Amino acid sequence: MTEFDRVVPEFEHLVFVYGTLTDPQRTRAVLPDESGTRSRAGTVGKDTERPGAPDEPFAFVGEATLSGLRRVEGTYPTLAPGDAVDGRLLTVDEVGLATLDAYEGVDRGLYVRVAVPLEAAEGGASEGGPEEGAGDGGPPVPTDRAWLYVCDPDRLGADATWPGSGSLETRIRRHLDRVDATVRRRDRRPPATGE
Repeated sequence: MTEFDRVVPEFEHLVFVYGTLTDPQRTRAVLPDESGTRSRAGTVGKDTERPGAPDEPFAFVGEATLSGLRRVEGTYPTLAPGDAVDGRLLTVDEVGLATLDAYEGVDRGLYVRVAVPLEAAEGGASEGGPEEGAGDGGPPVPTDRAWLYVCDPDRLGADATWPGSGSLETRIRRHLDRVDATVRRRDRRPPATGE
């Protein structure tokens, strides 16, 4: 079983994270638990890397690489046109996605959330088509895209720019389309064996 086999059915969204949210303790501090309160940061002890813990409102489901953008440092990390950036894939439900939007300041125009196509893992087969069911009759877990958050580097004091004119979101989407940006899972699955 790989980390990708542990996606919890009620988690509907994949999010590519590349900065502070790659740290499980930070992610626990941001995302609410099942009761709607802040999760219990620091109470898991040595299991901080355990994906899909039953009491967690999220699961890390592996490492990934985003092509077409690079990480730039400012007040907070952000992305800018470039080669590639490594990060992690996080699964969350609708409440978790809304919480991440609030944390990233989407409603204040700080970061924008955009979808990027998700490719099959290196050395592994694709997990199926768009909106493949997660099993157990739960909501589908998208296998065709991952969300990511991008801020205007100027607003964070980072040394980078987004080319073109229009809103930041327009410039980001135009760039992503032009360079065929993708998120590629980096798990290595063993070849299937006939049993």
